Amino acid sequence: MGSTDSTDRSTSGRPVGARDRDSDGRARNARPRDGLGRPLPYGADGVPRQPEGVVRTPQETVAEAQRLLDEGRPFHAHEVFEDAWKSGPEEERELWRGLAQLAVGLTHAARGNATGGARLLRRGAGAVDEWASETRRSRPYGIGLAEVAAWARQLAEDMERGDGPVDAGVRAPRLRV
Repeated sequence: MGSTDSTDRSTSGRPVGARDRDSDGRARNARPRDGLGRPLPYGADGVPRQPEGVVRTPQETVAEAQRLLDEGRPFHAHEVFEDAWKSGPEEERELWRGLAQLAVGLTHAARGNATGGARLLRRGAGAVDEWASETRRSRPYGIGLAEVAAWARQLAEDMERGDGPVDAGVRAPRLRV
């Protein structure tokens, strides 16, 4: 029996016995991903991933998320919202979390997961509605929360009707109205 060293590769292309880690040593899946966030085999060409832990202003968050949504990359927009949720002020966490849920709902809708997509779209719509009601802020950073929630509920209905996978770029919401 031979021994394996760090240059031996599994059938997935990842070094045998190695765990993907970021520069700080935290576990992080380094597999490339497609535009909808699905993992691809090691060595495949994927789309650029959003760096994690980026602190942006709310305006930068909305602009970057909208760009990714318009490009049909809602999974990546979700990561931008997640950074805002984790790094922003406590009183805004539920806003960003709800927007992240909407982006993940669109991701599932584009992947053809009608049940999961509709559930997350409704959950995110409820979260942004609740945040707007509690804070009495209907247009934080120019985001039309009522319009975004209505978009999400309509897409959820479309998915439940069996409209099938959607084109994420075509069905992306307009965050600022």
